Amino acid sequence: MRCLSILALASSIFLSACSLIGDKSNDTANQVFQQGSIDPNIGLNNVGYVPVYPFISNVNKPLDVFYGYDELIYVVVENDETSIDDNEVLVFDQRAVLNFRITIPGATDFTQDRRLHSYVAGRYYPNRTGSPEIHLAAVYHLEGLASGNPVFKDTLKHFQCDASRRNTSFRGPEDVAVQFTGLATLHDNTLYVARSGPRNDLSGVARPDNGILVFDANGENTGFSSGLNPNESSIRSTVGITGIATLAAPPQRISGISTSRNLFLALGGEQSRNLEFRALSISVNEDPELGYVYGENASFLNFDLSKANRFMYESNRFKKPEDIYASPTENGYLFVSDSGTDSIYVFTNVGYEGVNPPANSNFRKQVIVSFGGSGADGKAAGPYNFNDPTGICFYNRTLFVCDKNNNRVCRYRLNSDLQ
Repeated sequence: MRCLSILALASSIFLSACSLIGDKSNDTANQVFQQGSIDPNIGLNNVGYVPVYPFISNVNKPLDVFYGYDELIYVVVENDETSIDDNEVLVFDQRAVLNFRITIPGATDFTQDRRLHSYVAGRYYPNRTGSPEIHLAAVYHLEGLASGNPVFKDTLKHFQCDASRRNTSFRGPEDVAVQFTGLATLHDNTLYVARSGPRNDLSGVARPDNGILVFDANGENTGFSSGLNPNESSIRSTVGITGIATLAAPPQRISGISTSRNLFLALGGEQSRNLEFRALSISVNEDPELGYVYGENASFLNFDLSKANRFMYESNRFKKPEDIYASPTENGYLFVSDSGTDSIYVFTNVGYEGVNPPANSNFRKQVIVSFGGSGADGKAAGPYNFNDPTGICFYNRTLFVCDKNNNRVCRYRLNSDLQ
């Protein structure tokens, strides 16, 4: 794969940014310089991501990270892989100081809407007394989490939260296998819930398990991802969803926030199947008769080699993408974490891999800044290496990555943004 092409930075850049990346005399900074010295793509030495220290290290198996509208950092952790009862949401301030923690059974994903309401994808026990081992997918809706005094407003419980299942009975193991695998909100506090599961019959009254449930701000199920394929690999597939993102994201704004209903999907599940496309851009259009219709984003099919060398929609571009995030900034970069390659990939808002070249650069194409891998020592412990990266988000020019098996949340900033 292509590694991060960075780090033969001019010493003046490092000196001006020492408050962000540490004193050059310390061990961590020495790792940075060593990484630059062995980077095989060192020719592109003027563009790339550099670490922002300190990393958040007091976390155990982080699964998801979200920088909130309230400017707090939310990290979902899996303390015990054998039990759902120890999963937590940790709340950090901007200095990476832990302020609060709360246990949520089976927590895997987090998002927040513009009201500062929090949503956590997890599990619930329908009958802890009678069948203590059975648990089903749920989304917990909380208010006041940032203050340390959370109030549970509601719980969206599979399978009752799906309007098409309200008159159906429990399906046993098939319903137990259903998971809520991603959360995202829109400008009007609409909630998208990504769902995966084994039953995907298109002829039944009940909707397929694979897809996106849509809820309004009051928790009412108002729609589903009609038009997307729950069974086949394509550029409008919902097979094996592991992450979802929208164009509405922090910071909090009175105006200027995107009102688009479009979304982005990571399809890291179904590893036994050969899914040709595992990171997708989905267009959502309103039809007067059918309501919202979901389909492919045709702009991602433009492989303009005069502008970029690699593209998000190349066949088999990813192995096991865990999450996807869309930057709300004017550049609109897309970030994909792939645990199959232990790497982070960066794309433009039309699917070109890389970032815009600096104004004073000789490069006329997108500069590839994707990075990761196990590193020269094979231990994946360096500042640019990952061991099973999972959740990812972006805020204020800073990229946050859950490095699950290194028990840390890493932070990076494009070096051209360090001035």
